[in-house]
Amino acid sequence: MLKLLDFSLRLSVIPLSVATIWLTVTSKQDNSMYGDLKYSNLTGLKYMVFISGICASYAFIAAVCTCIRCIVTKTWLFFVSDQIVAYLMVTSGAAVVEILYLAYNGDREVTWSEACTSYGKFCYRLKVAVILHALAFSCFVILAVISAYRAFSIFEPPLAPSKEVGEDRA
Repeated sequence: MLKLLDFSLRLSVIPLSVATIWLTVTSKQDNSMYGDLKYSNLTGLKYMVFISGICASYAFIAAVCTCIRCIVTKTWLFFVSDQIVAYLMVTSGAAVVEILYLAYNGDREVTWSEACTSYGKFCYRLKVAVILHALAFSCFVILAVISAYRAFSIFEPPLAPSKEVGEDRA
């Protein structure tokens, strides 16, 4: 059952990450007053595209590896890799959420006005991309829990101290 859930989640991450990349890369909008805005103008968006690419590639490779028995026995490799990818997704998602927050609200202290009234289509597409990225991240959180369970279930639980040992110490 865990193997099927693991495989399904890894396969689910691939289209979510690819859709995130496509929405982000194709997001652009022209404004006669302020000029052209596209994803390559913002470093945080490029970072999210890069991390989404890593995420989709890793999910594909890991899904293939779950079908091959000899690599699946490397539970620690999956545990560490799932953790790293999940943390990278947190950082890239946070970067884009910050960009969207500034685009919607601006920053009065540094006199940045909000930009989403002028670039509504661009902001909407990025919002959808962040939602897809968050869904892929939630899949990786579940995958990280599954891989942690697999990695730590190979160990015996610690023994409770017996009464005899406690009496010897007293």
